[in-house]
Amino acid sequence: MAEPRKWTYLMDMDGVLVHEEHLIPGADKLIEELRAKDMKFLVLTNNSIYTPRDLRARLHRTGLDVPESGIWTSALATAKFLDSQRPDGSAFVIGEAGLTTALHEIGYVLTDRDPDYVVLGETRTYSFTAITTAIRLVEQGARFIATNPDSTGPSREGSLPATGSVAALIEKATGRAPYFVGKPNPLMMRSALNSLGAHSEATLMIGDRMDTDVRSGLEAGLHTILVLSGISTADTAERFPYRPGRVLESVADLVGSADDPFPG
Repeated sequence: MAEPRKWTYLMDMDGVLVHEEHLIPGADKLIEELRAKDMKFLVLTNNSIYTPRDLRARLHRTGLDVPESGIWTSALATAKFLDSQRPDGSAFVIGEAGLTTALHEIGYVLTDRDPDYVVLGETRTYSFTAITTAIRLVEQGARFIATNPDSTGPSREGSLPATGSVAALIEKATGRAPYFVGKPNPLMMRSALNSLGAHSEATLMIGDRMDTDVRSGLEAGLHTILVLSGISTADTAERFPYRPGRVLESVADLVGSADDPFPG
């Protein structure tokens, strides 16, 4: 008799495990179960502001015990991509510590003097001067990379302009579109799988958004689960031309059956 499949879990963070700094009920139990059963998992986020260490501390405050090695960000995926394309290169960066640290760790030099790339990430302090510099460098031939295409981000006061919105500004000024590394680009899924040494046929992606999480999972050849604890609803999910493998109210529905997420 064949042994049961051992699943690898890729899980979006906001809307799946936490919501505005609060634990989504059941998320802690699922993480505990995955660790107890020695199942591989990664928590994914398109947010490039924070390092994995920062995010571990944030999750720990909500009651989730996730190691740094269990967190994969669009900043890490971007650094891995650039290292594969142009090792030991240079970049002019608009972003926070999560992005600059990831680029330093692959040996990149951060400079505004004839860089190989302009790399745009998430920040809460967008500078007109920095954006102007980015525009001029792209016009002079620097390749344009952005960590993710999200046009807005959440806050307690309402939506905030995010990487995609600023990327659109630079694209409009230069006529050059960026290459987005983060979700829904399946490249982020594949880089996460490579970091785990996992295979797509035994990996599932759990997300709360059809347009990023489910799409990137499907395009990377993963099994997908949509949870209704974040952005997408059962009604809005029906409007897309593709479907997830399962739709659940939240990750709490997987507790106790993590080794069999697709029963029947």
